[in-house]
Amino acid sequence: MDFNQQIIDAFRANNGEVNEPMPFGKSLVLVHVPKKDGTTRIAPLAAIEHDGAWHVVGSAGGSPKHPAWVYGLRRTEQVDIEVPGDPVTTLDATVEELTGTERDQMWDRFKQRSSGFAAYEKTAEGRVFPIFRLAAA
Repeated sequence: MDFNQQIIDAFRANNGEVNEPMPFGKSLVLVHVPKKDGTTRIAPLAAIEHDGAWHVVGSAGGSPKHPAWVYGLRRTEQVDIEVPGDPVTTLDATVEELTGTERDQMWDRFKQRSSGFAAYEKTAEGRVFPIFRLAAA
C-alpha cells in the first residue's frame, strides 16, 4: 500500500492520531488539494494549529523543489481539510499563503516543533518553504 494512503487510513481510523507507519501523533491534517484536471488529491501534511487555523508547510523533506500540492493551494481560495477529533471532522477552509514576518514566525514554530524542519534548510538550496493558513470558512 502507498505510504500516504497508510497515513490517511490511520488518520481516519484513529480520530486523527497517526503512530504508524510514523509517529505523527495528532499533528497532521488531510488536505483535499485541487489538481489542474479538476480532481483532488488528499495530502497528509504536518500541521500546527494556531489562532484558530491550521498551518501547513511545503517543506518536501528539504527538497530544492516545492511539493506539487503547493501549486494546487496557490490556485484555489478554499479547500476541504480533515482535522483530528472524535470523530475526524471535515471543514471547508479558506487558503492563505503567509508572507514576510508572519511566514517567518510560523516557520520558527515548525522548527521548534521538530528539528527535522531546521535540517531541511540545509538541503533546500535556499528555497523558502511556503506556509499556508487553512482557516474554517
